Amino acid sequence: MTPIYLDHNASTPPAPEVIDVVARVSSEAYGNPGSRHAAGRQARKVLEQARDTVARVLDASPANVVFTSGGTEATNLAMLGLCAGRQGVVLAPPGEHPATEQTIQHLTARGFERWSIPIDARGRIVDSALDDAPWDRAAVATALVAHNETGVIQNLDRLSEFCGARGVPLHLDAVQAAGRIAVRFRASGAATMSIAAHKFRGPRGIGALLIREDVRLQRAMFGGHQESERRPGTESVALAAGMAAALELWDRERAAYAARLARLRDRLEGALLEACAPAVVNGSGAPRLPNTLNIAFPGCDGEALLVALDLAGVCASLGSACASGSSDPAPILTALGCPPEVLKSSLRLSVGWTTTESDVDEAAERIAGVVGRLRGL
Repeated sequence: MTPIYLDHNASTPPAPEVIDVVARVSSEAYGNPGSRHAAGRQARKVLEQARDTVARVLDASPANVVFTSGGTEATNLAMLGLCAGRQGVVLAPPGEHPATEQTIQHLTARGFERWSIPIDARGRIVDSALDDAPWDRAAVATALVAHNETGVIQNLDRLSEFCGARGVPLHLDAVQAAGRIAVRFRASGAATMSIAAHKFRGPRGIGALLIREDVRLQRAMFGGHQESERRPGTESVALAAGMAAALELWDRERAAYAARLARLRDRLEGALLEACAPAVVNGSGAPRLPNTLNIAFPGCDGEALLVALDLAGVCASLGSACASGSSDPAPILTALGCPPEVLKSSLRLSVGWTTTESDVDEAAERIAGVVGRLRGL
């Protein structure tokens, strides 16, 4: 039985051209980019070319781009750096990614308070509720650009306006959004933004933190002058080049790529709603990432569903891979007020560049068979 991979929100397989770039740069630009000789200068040139590409595609300046090991490190550096030497309130919607949630927990243990930004039944920020936020004590605000579990794309204009008018730094987690929908750093008004290459056909182990020119983050790591002394450690030139290649690949075909993913996602959604009724699409009615489907099958247990699907050759998840060790319902679904039968039976399916129509059709058939067996039908 050939496995069908429907977990692209956890990690996408790298594109062949990205693998080629990483291999070539590993061989040709092996020097330390901080070294003052020919090999070092060659590595530095490739690194800065990658920085230029990332900045161009994400509507930023090269000086904004700090390479990191991924989205989690970028979010930690941003949140801890923005809050350093301060006290007050952290504003965030409920059910954010564990990289944000656990950083907020660390901050509250240090005396910060958390104010949960109200969201509606689809998971989008309630703009009118922002008037009631404790802006006079706000230290930082943060939100996902697109939710990693439901795929719901957040409405951030009003939050950005409030933050800008009141001088409150805003961190945006664009890890699931970048390379799937248009992300514009300058236009967002954010102080910082995190991305990760392995979400958009790039290599694992590389990401970036975008930092606005007027923002100064207190250093959280020490040991080198790299990345303008904002993130020490020898840069991975090959991985940075691979991330830039993946972003360029998306940029060249962004409209066609998004349309293809949406067709596949909608085909899968329609097939499952028909074959597995009753089924509930979480976040339905809100703008969503073109590749993401979070769907519940009342009458099934999520953990049992995941195990049975693995045995049936379908790679799926119950939510964020960073929270995969937890058996609790996804926090975002709890925040949405989903009933218990939806909370315990929700599954995240995410298509990607390797997914075909035949994959979707076969996956729908396998999932329907598993759901039927678990329901005792």
